[in-house]
Amino acid sequence: MKIIRSLAELRETLSVRDKVRSLVPTMGYLHEGHASLIRDARRESEQVCVNIFVNPLQFNNARDFETYPVSEDHDRAICEEAGADIVFVPTASEMLGAGPALQMAMPALTKNLCGPFRPGHFEGVLLIVAKLFHLFLPHKAYFGKKDYQQFRVIQRMVEDLSFPIDIIGCETIREADGLAMSSRNKNLKPEHREQAALMIRGFRIAEKAFNNGNANPADLAEIAQDVMLTGPDNRVEYTQVVDPETLEVLQEIEGDFVIAAAMHCGEVRLIDNLLIRGG
Repeated sequence: MKIIRSLAELRETLSVRDKVRSLVPTMGYLHEGHASLIRDARRESEQVCVNIFVNPLQFNNARDFETYPVSEDHDRAICEEAGADIVFVPTASEMLGAGPALQMAMPALTKNLCGPFRPGHFEGVLLIVAKLFHLFLPHKAYFGKKDYQQFRVIQRMVEDLSFPIDIIGCETIREADGLAMSSRNKNLKPEHREQAALMIRGFRIAEKAFNNGNANPADLAEIAQDVMLTGPDNRVEYTQVVDPETLEVLQEIEGDFVIAAAMHCGEVRLIDNLLIRGG
């Protein structure tokens, strides 16, 4: 496994594109969810690249950026075990220079869910991921569906810019109690850990209500949110039922849908979602 820190070395290493190349972009502090993406890439390609970069452009909260967990030794061990060939670990100055003048946006897909609560977040995601695609020229790129809105935004960017890249969405990897694996879980206090799992529990109770005949999107969102709020330290930012493709908030359900939420559990902001089949 090769560790690369500079753009110049990365370009030299990847100058020949004679293998099926996959990219797994991450912000580090890797967990089993990331490892599963790397292993999927290993099975489906000849050269597996992992990027580790805590992108300051996608943080609209300075404290969230400052407290984001970082451990390069931890990440290197996971990458090696999962089968990565190349790990790119640039500094902010290497990736951003003095700061980009270019701005990218996708208003239609970011007006709901996390978009209104994280101004500038998706603009930062789009810019860095587009740059990574330009640098790595991968045939495939792997993203977890826990960040479902991010997954759709990147999918659409690839379509709009005609990148010759297959975007592979991978199912969320969960703890035994259903909590979605996340680098931010490390920051949960012990007394908040059980309360954090109320998000997926709320989604599943809403799914059961739908399967029992309740097809009102507002009712389903309220059912899920009420479950989350049984945790005394939980504060729900939003709970929405949206179309899986357009991410429009649904007024009625006619097919598959996604129920998604952002919740502050103590001081830690968590997101999750569940795709529910509409029959």
